[in-house]
Amino acid sequence: MRIIDLRGQNLSRAELLAAMPRAAMGTSEATELVRPILDDVKERGAAALRDFGEKFDGVRPVNLRVPAEAITAALDTLDPEVRAAIEESVRRARAVAANQVPEDFYTDLAEGARVAERWIPIQRVGLYVPGGKAVYPSSVIMNAVPAQAAGVESLAIATPPAKGDPEGLPNKTILATCAILGVSEVYAVGGAQAIAMFAYGAKGSEPQDGDVLCDPVDKITGPGNIFVATAKSLVSAFVGIDAVAGPTEIGIIADAQANPKFLAADLIGQAEHDELAGSVLFTDSTAIADAVQAELAVRVPKTEHAERVHTSLSGSQSAIVLTDNLDQSIDAANAYAAEHLEIQTADADAVVKRIKNAGAIFRGPYSPVPLGDYMSGSNHVLPTGGTARFAAGLGVHTFMKPVEVIEYDEQGLKELAARVNAFAVSEDLPAHGECVLTRFVADPYDKATLREQEEQAGLR
Repeated sequence: MRIIDLRGQNLSRAELLAAMPRAAMGTSEATELVRPILDDVKERGAAALRDFGEKFDGVRPVNLRVPAEAITAALDTLDPEVRAAIEESVRRARAVAANQVPEDFYTDLAEGARVAERWIPIQRVGLYVPGGKAVYPSSVIMNAVPAQAAGVESLAIATPPAKGDPEGLPNKTILATCAILGVSEVYAVGGAQAIAMFAYGAKGSEPQDGDVLCDPVDKITGPGNIFVATAKSLVSAFVGIDAVAGPTEIGIIADAQANPKFLAADLIGQAEHDELAGSVLFTDSTAIADAVQAELAVRVPKTEHAERVHTSLSGSQSAIVLTDNLDQSIDAANAYAAEHLEIQTADADAVVKRIKNAGAIFRGPYSPVPLGDYMSGSNHVLPTGGTARFAAGLGVHTFMKPVEVIEYDEQGLKELAARVNAFAVSEDLPAHGECVLTRFVADPYDKATLREQEEQAGLR
């Protein structure tokens, strides 16, 4: 891994942000490829989805919407040990999600003057589960569980056909996970075309699809590659999205007492995802930096996806960042704003309290990121590319919207009428004030007598 040496430098905020390693994203090129896909699906619906399935996944799905019997059969044949792991993951995720559900509240501001806030579930949501270099039943859980806890009425999942499946069905473990969660609307559609299907809906073009294959959704969530991310960005003007996700990443703050074997293993674990995955170690210990480099040299060749891991760890998005002290390590980590941030220091609690920017924080040497990927109860759909400086991970709140309810009676409005009118006039929006005054005075348009009318009505 390359070294970024911050020692002895008094960097400004802008310089520190610029010094952080990032993956290069070819978004302009992706846009040129994705936009025609979106337009084609919008125009031709299911026919376009089948064509793109054949082009990108190497199979023309027999059924774009996965038959219910295929979902049931996948659960029946699921390895018992894997099923137990999935069910435990679901149990823990549901326990955390249940506590995330926000409560409605109201505030009484005066007699007859109340503002309430209701949390309303989004009506219909499309959940994207990626394929690519791995299989992600965990993403089914991370998307569906908080949506269900939020009370979303209609859930649809899209995921690519499994490689080599003659009927073009998705991976059976993903289907089994859908069965465990009670999600029955599942589509064998991947990539940007799936995002288009969710955004625009898709009419059926063959008998098994009927008149409508998929109704449009109100929000799209879930991770994906650059083409999925670009598609989500392009449709975000008229359908909600959780985020435009980039390559996955890990940051680790470590001091001299950290275990270099743990650190190396955790850097490798994140690098396994993708050649563009970012693995960054922040440390004030050159001994730890050297020991981690030595561990990587031994461990990378032994791991199954060694070539992918090597590419990731040697890329510009990965680095060991050397700092003067723990304070500078924390500052650098806050600038990096990692999707996943591990704290492996002597006083981890003190460091956790000083973290301002991270998608999720993994405290201590026995809280590695893969725990959060699968079974910690937390959500693994998290902000990437430094967006944790202003964004949060997926949760129940992602699938709900707060709506204020304003409830004033006659007396409550009367007490504010003259002030509302004064405010409106100051903004050169007199009709705003007239809306209020109409309820109490005879002629709000007669400016010559308005003050007298207000006094007679008891507004002053």
